[in-house]
Amino acid sequence: MTVPAVQQLSHALTIETHAPGFTDITGQIAAWLDDEGAGEGLLNVFIAHTSASLTIQENADPDVLRDLTDALERIAPRGHPYRHNTEGSDDMPAHIKSMVTATALSIPVRQGRMALGVWQGVYLVEHRDAPHRREITLTFLGSLRRE
Repeated sequence: MTVPAVQQLSHALTIETHAPGFTDITGQIAAWLDDEGAGEGLLNVFIAHTSASLTIQENADPDVLRDLTDALERIAPRGHPYRHNTEGSDDMPAHIKSMVTATALSIPVRQGRMALGVWQGVYLVEHRDAPHRREITLTFLGSLRRE
């Protein structure tokens, strides 16, 4: 039995955001894995920002994302008198929301596809009010499909 060689692949994904909320990036990640010929392995998704984050969440009922947005606002409200306020009233709450969510995700890849549950999607979570360009690094470590 031959063991497939382990490959490391990397890609930068740039996502434009327009307001606080969830942006589904599952399709873009899946397309990259497919284009690269990913087989079996592990995908790391990393966002290099302190006021935006990543999550794996339900992708079927949009009320879930609305309720999560409301919950994050209750955890870190804009009206609180934070000491750090030089970048605007939405900045410190964005840092808190980023801290309680995630800046990196590890996702198993099986037969070239993310091993997500039926109702799961990968989301960029924007915590700031103004539009931003968010940079996400995708790193796949594993085997490539045999053609």
